[in-house]
Amino acid sequence: MKLVECVPNISEGRRPEVYEAAAKAAASVPGVTVLNVDPGAETNRTVITFVGEPEAVLEGAFRLAVKAVELIDMSAHHGAHPRMGAVDVVPFVPISGVTMDECVALARRLGQRVGSELGIPVYLYESAASNPGRRNLADVRAGEYEGLAEKLKDRAWKPDFGPSSPVARSGATVIGARKFLVAFNVNLNTLDKRLATRVALDVREKGRMRRDEHGQPVLDDAGNPLWDPGLLRSVKAVGWVIPEFGCAQISMNLTDLDVTPLHVAFDTCDERARERGLRVTGSELVGLVPKSALVAAGRYYLRQMGRSAGVPEGSLIHVAMRTLGLSEVKAFDPAVRVIEYRLETSGRLVSMALQAFTDELSTDSPAPGGGSVAALAGALGAALAAMVASLSHAKKGFEAHRDRLDAIAVRGQEIKDRMLAAVDADTEAFDSLLEAMRLPKGTPEEQTARERAIAEATVAAIEVPLGVLEACPEVIELCREVARIGLEASRSDAGTGAQVARASAAGAYQNVCTNLPGLTDPVRAKALLARADGAWDEVRSSHALAEREILEELRKAARQ
Repeated sequence: MKLVECVPNISEGRRPEVYEAAAKAAASVPGVTVLNVDPGAETNRTVITFVGEPEAVLEGAFRLAVKAVELIDMSAHHGAHPRMGAVDVVPFVPISGVTMDECVALARRLGQRVGSELGIPVYLYESAASNPGRRNLADVRAGEYEGLAEKLKDRAWKPDFGPSSPVARSGATVIGARKFLVAFNVNLNTLDKRLATRVALDVREKGRMRRDEHGQPVLDDAGNPLWDPGLLRSVKAVGWVIPEFGCAQISMNLTDLDVTPLHVAFDTCDERARERGLRVTGSELVGLVPKSALVAAGRYYLRQMGRSAGVPEGSLIHVAMRTLGLSEVKAFDPAVRVIEYRLETSGRLVSMALQAFTDELSTDSPAPGGGSVAALAGALGAALAAMVASLSHAKKGFEAHRDRLDAIAVRGQEIKDRMLAAVDADTEAFDSLLEAMRLPKGTPEEQTARERAIAEATVAAIEVPLGVLEACPEVIELCREVARIGLEASRSDAGTGAQVARASAAGAYQNVCTNLPGLTDPVRAKALLARADGAWDEVRSSHALAEREILEELRKAARQ
């Protein structure tokens, strides 16, 4: 499925009837899901996040713009956040199965439509920018709404679409395509905006203007001011005060989390605040956040404590929330604010209690069956590897192996989560195959469509257990290694992990073999069988070594 995120920021955060109407306009498009509506009274701005397939999202963005322009009068607007229009900025973000170039095309199509149908000046920014000078949103928005009339007189700032004359009611709109951006505000124990601004200038990539001993800007030979860069790349920041929160904030846009992660931005603000006699008391995430940002923060802070980072995902997110103080000014609910949690539906089987799952398995229904059990066994094997590594990591005498034990625990958790997802995926693939077989076949067209659907469903029914099978050699190797370098008292746990991983592989291999005869493409069938045979051979070889190493050690200890 192609999935695009759109995050319009509209210049209204005080009237629920306005920002809710804008969100409903986007949601009125079939296939659009509104994930979050985040208003701010002091900023007088609302961030609306919705997702869907590209064409649906494009239509949703236009309908939102129509409604916002109808209800917002910029001539009467005041707020703490920089802005230049009623629909201030509309970015398209690739999420799944979509390239940045496709999002650029969406931005340009929306810009052309807003400019021509709504008669609003439109500027393109970031990856959709028409020239390098328009990539940065802050540069495009410089002068804000109040300076727009003067800006439009400058030929260098001719809009990409729409009129070159000011529109008092709606202002101008900035539309673009960008990577996932996180709006992140760090709270300070002060109400002094000047102090917050100083910290913001310290950390933001642009830095601060260089000044001489008289406080005057230092210029280069061309007469342009010189700038001293800040500490953090891919970070934009300003300082402001939010009376409703009772604090000043360093308000940041983190435009590339691979360059500056959430925890690095937070800790750098904390360091600079302390140097100025201030304290960071917590933080606020605006809109949605990718799960990976909180997981990375949780792992970082656990390692700072000298603990293993190989813990379940929920524990990592809890550590991140507590350390970053994400609920200080507003309640932070991961189920609502983490984008992956909003998009995914909890698996029916993995959400069951153990008793209920086993009871369901024991009925006369063909699913869940061996494929789901094989995936669950693999998850248990990976979980045991993670458990032994985490137990050993905390013990005295294992200092030399701590980095490796941490890596084993983290990898074990990752494989465990993949295997758990396969528990439901295997049953869903089987159900899809049954549905395809029930399709009508009365006409040649129906017969062709049915055969195509069966072929696609058969491949899915093979790929799920094949993925489980191919993960099992690594699980066994993790168990072997942790049995060797981890706690001796937990060697049997590692051995059990290797045994259930071998059972998982055997079950998955059998499921692949069962479904392969239903695949009518002999070339593809041969390639899939070759993958399965290779993985199964690797499992048996690794398991033989694990059994010899671990079981013999346990037998030797038992004889003493």
